[in-house]
Amino acid sequence: MSVDLAKLNAAKAAARLVEESRVIGVGSGTTVERFIDVISRDEGFRQKVYVPSSLDTALKLSRAGLKVLYPSAASGVEVYVDGADEVDFSLNMIKGGGAAMTLEKILAFYAERRIFIVDHTKLVDRLGSKHPVPIDVLPHAISMVLSELRRRGFRAELRLAGRGKVGPLISDVGGVVIDVRTGPIEDPKGLEEELRSLPGIVETGLFIGLADLVVVGYPDRHEVLRRR
Repeated sequence: MSVDLAKLNAAKAAARLVEESRVIGVGSGTTVERFIDVISRDEGFRQKVYVPSSLDTALKLSRAGLKVLYPSAASGVEVYVDGADEVDFSLNMIKGGGAAMTLEKILAFYAERRIFIVDHTKLVDRLGSKHPVPIDVLPHAISMVLSELRRRGFRAELRLAGRGKVGPLISDVGGVVIDVRTGPIEDPKGLEEELRSLPGIVETGLFIGLADLVVVGYPDRHEVLRRR
């Protein structure tokens, strides 16, 4: 219950921060779901346009009665709102628990402003402390990428779909998701560059230098962390 309140407080704060924007990119995750719940109850937000990072987010926005513009038809967004799996105190993040990190990173990069909303349990001293780094891989390169990652000493495993779908989890852009367990990461930017250098890897869940603000929810308040 306390984590639910923390997510709600972060979502409400984000809604206030974006109320003047007209085109809003929307990420994925449970805290973003709270954000959608909050804005769907405000008539002023029904006049805006929302660019989703995934099919799941598009469906949630549509079911809430909000106007959806698919990324392929959007030239950019004024502000992007998303969650994160881990955030360090330099505002670097791990994302991709929902396997939508490629479109999420595209929207974040091209947005004029980037706001990430998390509950306080997502704060870590070092990325990789709790979650693996997801990577989006071209299906034809699965075996070669896995072999190379393991050769370099990483613990890398295919993420399985589950819940009635046999085989690997397919991302929103048609890639296969591999989870790379690193442990606490000394150099997030260096790791991002190393992973991105391997042919076959389309994108990673390391979001380095992409957050302008991180709104951290607590059960009784919120705090705003700003990029230095």
